[in-house]
Amino acid sequence: MNLPGRARNGLNGVTRELLRQPWVEKPRRQWVDDVVAWCHQHDIDLATRINSKALRFDAALLAQINDVLESARIAPLGRSLSGLPSSAQAREGVEEDKASRESPRARRVLVSFPPQPIAGLATEPRAIRDVDVLGLKLSAFSALIQVENLDSFYAFSPDMAALGGYANPLVVYRGDSHYGGGFSLLAEAWYKTHRPHIYAGDFDPKGVSQAMDSNATHLLLPGIEWLTQNATPLHVPAEQFPYQRRLRKHLAALPAAHPLRDCLTLLLEKQRGLKQQWFGGKMVCVVLG
Repeated sequence: MNLPGRARNGLNGVTRELLRQPWVEKPRRQWVDDVVAWCHQHDIDLATRINSKALRFDAALLAQINDVLESARIAPLGRSLSGLPSSAQAREGVEEDKASRESPRARRVLVSFPPQPIAGLATEPRAIRDVDVLGLKLSAFSALIQVENLDSFYAFSPDMAALGGYANPLVVYRGDSHYGGGFSLLAEAWYKTHRPHIYAGDFDPKGVSQAMDSNATHLLLPGIEWLTQNATPLHVPAEQFPYQRRLRKHLAALPAAHPLRDCLTLLLEKQRGLKQQWFGGKMVCVVLG
C-alpha cells in the first residue's frame, strides 16, 4: 500500500513542527487515519501514541516510517513530489504522483527557426523545434513573434518588409492544450526584456484580446486599405461578442491619430474581421497600445 498523498502532506507538516517541539498530537481526521492504516499494514506499532481521538507523532515514529519508505525505494518524508515531472519523481524513488506532477509539456514551446540541414531529412523552408523555454537565450532575439494558428505557424516566415527591422526574431506558436502553458512562461519572461512582441493571429475580437492578454506590443496585419476591402462579417462570430466590450474601452482610450483606431473601428463598428489564413496584401506592424 502506497502512502496516500494527503497522508504524506500531513506527515511533511508534522516533520516541520517536530523541528520546534518534541512531539505533535493530531486529531483523528482522514489523513491521520490513512497514516494509522498504513502503519498497521507495515507492522509499525503505534502503542501508546494512539487513542480514539488523536495520534501523537514524535521523531522515533517518523524514523520508523522513513525506514519503511526507504526499504520500498520511496522518497522520505519532507520531500514533496507535487509539481515535479515524472523524471524528477523517479530520482526520488519508485512512487509516482500523477495527479500533481508537472506536465511533460509544461515548459515546452514550438519554435520556428531558419532552415537547419539534417542528414537524412529533406530541407524544409523553416525548422520547427519543440524546445524547453528555459533553454532559450532570450537576449539572442530582437523580437518575439507569436503566431496564433498552428497551420499558419508551420507556414510562417518572418522574411517580409514589415519585420525587416528585426534581426533574428523568435517565432513561436501561441500554444493550445499541449503548448499553452509553455508559451505563457515565455511571454512572461519576454515581457521583462522590454523588446517588441508581435502578435500574428486572427483579426477578430478574440484574437486581438489574446494579443492584449499576452502583453503583445504590436499586431501583424494586412494594410488597412487591403483589410477594409477584404474583411467580412462572417469572420466576426456571435460567440465572440463578449470580447468586444474590452476592445471598445481600448478604442475609446486611443489618441485620435493612433494607427490602431482604424483597425478597431473596422472590427467593432463595421463588425468585419478576417481569419489569419485569409490574410493577403502587404503586411504591416500596428502598435497595439
